[in-house]
Amino acid sequence: MSMHQPIRPDWICAGCAAAWPCPTRQRQLIAHYHQAPVSLMIYLSGYFIEACQDLRHAAAGTLHERFLGWPAHIPTDH
Repeated sequence: MSMHQPIRPDWICAGCAAAWPCPTRQRQLIAHYHQAPVSLMIYLSGYFIEACQDLRHAAAGTLHERFLGWPAHIPTDH
């Protein structure tokens, strides 16, 4: 299990104190879900919903990019 897990309700990383998902956790998730990008998005969507509830003061667009936007920038192996 990764040390880079979210600490709620602030959604900072337990491993490095960066905003979660931190760059390290992003790399781990890319490696784990390499052949299953839809599963990665489903996984992250659950966290996105929880973060929206915890971080009500944050702009929805900001949280969307933080949790669901970054996988769109992953190069594919087509």
